[in-house]
Amino acid sequence: MEKFKRKVFYLGGFDPRGVRFYHQMYREQALVHERHSGEHLIVSGRRSGPASSALWTVENEAAGVVTDYEFLRWEDLIGKVWIRNPALLVWRSIATYLAHARFMQFGRMLKLRRGPVITILYPPILGVLIPLILALVAGLALGLVLPTWAAALIGLGIGIAASGKPLAKLVVPWLLRFMYFNHRLAAGGPGMELDARINDFADRIAAQLDEPYDEILLLTHSNGTILGMTLMRRILERRGGRVPDSFTLVTLGQVVPVVALRKDARWYHDDLRALADKHFRLVDISSPPDGAAYFDVHPFRLVSGASRPHVELLSPRFHLFYTPENYHSGWANKYQAHFDYLRVGDRLSPIDFIGLTASRRTIDQSIAQFRTIP
Repeated sequence: MEKFKRKVFYLGGFDPRGVRFYHQMYREQALVHERHSGEHLIVSGRRSGPASSALWTVENEAAGVVTDYEFLRWEDLIGKVWIRNPALLVWRSIATYLAHARFMQFGRMLKLRRGPVITILYPPILGVLIPLILALVAGLALGLVLPTWAAALIGLGIGIAASGKPLAKLVVPWLLRFMYFNHRLAAGGPGMELDARINDFADRIAAQLDEPYDEILLLTHSNGTILGMTLMRRILERRGGRVPDSFTLVTLGQVVPVVALRKDARWYHDDLRALADKHFRLVDISSPPDGAAYFDVHPFRLVSGASRPHVELLSPRFHLFYTPENYHSGWANKYQAHFDYLRVGDRLSPIDFIGLTASRRTIDQSIAQFRTIP
């Protein structure tokens, strides 16, 4: 049987854990896929690649598939802007939300999806309420033995110190960092280092499109879906506005409106308008229960009435592929639910991450099979 050769480029989200974490995650999910399918997947060790990337190979011998997987790295740049000092995080969050109040089109965002608006707004609210509630409880208890002023001050200190774990469980610090990063991105563009990195990625992908692959996928996840639009524009510029039919841009857990609906993100609006005028394939897979993702949102119509790309918007319908006890639902699991796009459930989905990257099906065949599931 002739080998099916696939090239995968993966651009991840705002996550400092980087390639080691995601390579290990891929190996773990490949084992889950193997248990369900009976197809043995060989995931190689990772090695350094060009253009700040890491490479590994996935072999599906039973299906006759070889996938060259290229992880586009930017976790080093994330580490430089990852705010570790809680006081500094609070200060910069204030600046972020003042800018959101001035520039974010919350009315349009609410019409698109209500969940992501809640996700944007609940971190600062809980970041104030939880320490105050804990401070009140502590202050009232201490007020039985201390003067009121002393009980209030000590209670406030206890409330702030004790709020760390509950806030972390609700992913408040991570979301505040995410929002600050995208506030700066919207207002000022990628910045010198990230801009150069995106150019490196574009050069690499544009060159690889001429290689003899049966399928080429640019998979973007979370914050990577925002940067993926800028990257896609630059790929098309290097290719004279055309990409081969074997190429598809895939967005997983799309968050493009986080920047696209900022009125001051004019540079990003230009990127989206430029893409709206080009022919290429985009498949978005975003889950309605994912509080961070914008399910059923056409990214180019955020800025343009017309759109020439072939855009397909899908829900992964995770509830069909997980048992109830393993399905990520509820506020405490919102962060984990945002990573289900990269996992294999308790039942194989034709469009789960390993299926898209290691099966013999093309993405068109995977989607067609997915649509047959009642």
